[in-house]
Amino acid sequence: IVVGVARGGIVPAFLLSSLLRTELAVLWFSFRGADNSIVHKSPRLTRSINFDFKGKKILLVDDRPVTGQTFRAARESLRGADLVKTFAVNGKADYSLYDEECFMFPWKLEGKIKE
Repeated sequence: IVVGVARGGIVPAFLLSSLLRTELAVLWFSFRGADNSIVHKSPRLTRSINFDFKGKKILLVDDRPVTGQTFRAARESLRGADLVKTFAVNGKADYSLYDEECFMFPWKLEGKIKE
């Protein structure tokens, strides 16, 4: 199962699940605000898990893990899965596309591109 960490991991998780032709699920966590500032002491699961993960292999997807706390909390929430691997668009994970300090996601460029 490809599991996106909401909200940043939803789009990359959707793309990966389509490429891998596998089930897609979402874990809803709250930790950072819209400006990326920490708003809770630790990541909080905000919705009940509504998919069966016991005994299954999970690819846990996020856009940019900064501290790794959300990945750790998500792994804990998925205790009972056969295997949990992590994927990041940019950052530290079992698999990642980039691991760069200065990285701008295309959807964050609004207002920064001059015509």
